[in-house]
Amino acid sequence: MGFFGLANVKWEFILRAVQISSYIPGRIRLRSSKLIGNTELGNKLTTMASEYPEIRKVEINTTTGSALILYNAQAVRVNSQFAKVEQYIKMHAERRG
Repeated sequence: MGFFGLANVKWEFILRAVQISSYIPGRIRLRSSKLIGNTELGNKLTTMASEYPEIRKVEINTTTGSALILYNAQAVRVNSQFAKVEQYIKMHAERRG
């Protein structure tokens, strides 16, 4: 098990390498300087995310280094691994105010 109780190494790798810029159920924005100008990494992230039916859409912006992930929030909560990922993201999203 990994740092938040996931056996899924791919998600752990991603979450360790990004800043969680925003979160609302069904929508997550991640930022990483590693994505800037790195189309190959953006494509890998898109491919990895598309393996999961809960994820509806991934938009990568290699100019700003951001990734927008849109997903079915109800379906994610049924999947115990994704529920843990979502909970981690919720707890670690930047607080603005």
